[in-house]
Amino acid sequence: MSPSSSPAPERSSDPLRPRDHFDSPVPAERSGSGPKLGLSGWLRFGWRQLTSMRTAIVLLLLLAVGAIPGSLVPQRSSDPNGVIQVRADNPELVWLYDALSLHDVYSSPWFSAIYVLLFTSLVGCVIPRLAHHWKAMRAQPPRTPSRLSRLVGFQTVAGTASDLDRADGVLRRLGYRTARYGESVSAERGYLRESGNLLFHISLLALILVVGLGSGFGYNGQRLLVEGRGFANSLSSYDTFSGGQWFDEASLPPFAVQLDDLDVVYETSNPDAIGAPLDFTASVSVTEGDATREAQIKVNQPLSVAGADLYLISNGYAPRISVRDAAGDVVYDEYTPFLAQDDPMMTSLGVIKLPDGLEQQLGLRGFFYPTAVPLDTGALASGYPDLANPVLSLQAFTGDLGLNGGIPRSVYTLDTDEMTPLAGGDAEAGALTMVPGQTLELPDGLGSITFEDVRRYGVIDVHVDHTQTPVFWITMVLVGSLLGSLLIPRRRLWVKAVGDRLELAGLARGEDPTLERAVDDLAKRLGGADAAEPTAERERRIDS
Repeated sequence: MSPSSSPAPERSSDPLRPRDHFDSPVPAERSGSGPKLGLSGWLRFGWRQLTSMRTAIVLLLLLAVGAIPGSLVPQRSSDPNGVIQVRADNPELVWLYDALSLHDVYSSPWFSAIYVLLFTSLVGCVIPRLAHHWKAMRAQPPRTPSRLSRLVGFQTVAGTASDLDRADGVLRRLGYRTARYGESVSAERGYLRESGNLLFHISLLALILVVGLGSGFGYNGQRLLVEGRGFANSLSSYDTFSGGQWFDEASLPPFAVQLDDLDVVYETSNPDAIGAPLDFTASVSVTEGDATREAQIKVNQPLSVAGADLYLISNGYAPRISVRDAAGDVVYDEYTPFLAQDDPMMTSLGVIKLPDGLEQQLGLRGFFYPTAVPLDTGALASGYPDLANPVLSLQAFTGDLGLNGGIPRSVYTLDTDEMTPLAGGDAEAGALTMVPGQTLELPDGLGSITFEDVRRYGVIDVHVDHTQTPVFWITMVLVGSLLGSLLIPRRRLWVKAVGDRLELAGLARGEDPTLERAVDDLAKRLGGADAAEPTAERERRIDS
């Protein structure tokens, strides 16, 4: 062999390759490392990974996991008082709440990133599949395989090529699209399976889009109402309010709501559940324009007013307390909401702050007991949640209330670190314990305090969500398309004329346990049950 001649290619020793297969020589420039992708190659690779169905599923799971903190940690948009309480109870975790935006999960950068990536991934998955499915629905069924005996349900019936027209008609009546290829008929059905699959993903995209954009136009506000009081639907009337990104104050519909009565029904007959609340009913008067109507709000029955849903989310007691100075002039007379500390028996904690009107700033903090019962220790507790024996017990403090420092302070807490005890606690005078209608003198001649009466209060949540109706119908379409993609079989059937026999067989696109039954049904329609080839003979031919 001359030096210039090329060496013979090396014969492969792989037992899975044909004996006459030769491996092609590897070019020198490709030996060593693989081809370099470059910037455009890496971008295509990244896009393909992002738009893969596997990535979409992972992002969907991440979105579900990311929503968990939103249900476990109080959110500023729905429970601002809970946020204040959690941060006060866990000061060592405040940095973590802020670093991970745990009080604003659904508007946090990391949750928004997952949301946007999921939307992009689904768009990248759906659009190419839509184009492919459109072509597949317009294309003819595939050509008939040369050896039907290798396929599912293979059998033969008596017939000739002249019977193919009848076979074509039978298949069409069964819902198949057919095509003639020489001495055979090719049929396919189940295109709606892929249509349902695509419609499911499109519905999921629409759901993400509607929730993401539609929620930006809604709003949510809470107002605490004592019986006999009301509020108008304006920003200044709410205790807490949160609007979507595109919320416009001018979009607030004009209406007013007054809480006329709050009725609570408690269990009285079951000795194991005495005092358990059975029903809450808020009777309200709703004014829209010049018309006023009476309505009710229950815990699971919101009231719809001008496109807004009104919910009753909590309740409690508001003692009416009046304070007079040393000269007998009234400096304070209000119903003050007390927050329940134990839901079953409604022992409630409240705070009153009087920065003006007295010689010194006065702070009152105490408990309200709807049905006061003495404990062995001499302290009081509530033995029943209704007003059977209402008692109010207050501690009094004088000093700087901290209201002029420019720092926002909760109306439900009283910082007594820089204040002097006046009554109760470490003070020489005992706590101010009163029943409705009773008046007590304040120590040091500051004046007097009277427990006038007590009323219930309810917290009304006004919620506007423009996504509810679209989400309902999208969910219906989503569930229906999912069922279609799972239950509709995608299959192909063939009928081929071979001499005086018609060969029949099928092939499924995916799992289809009823395919062989479909071939048997076609055989009976074409040749009758007696003309079908016996099962033993069919199995023998397939094995051969």
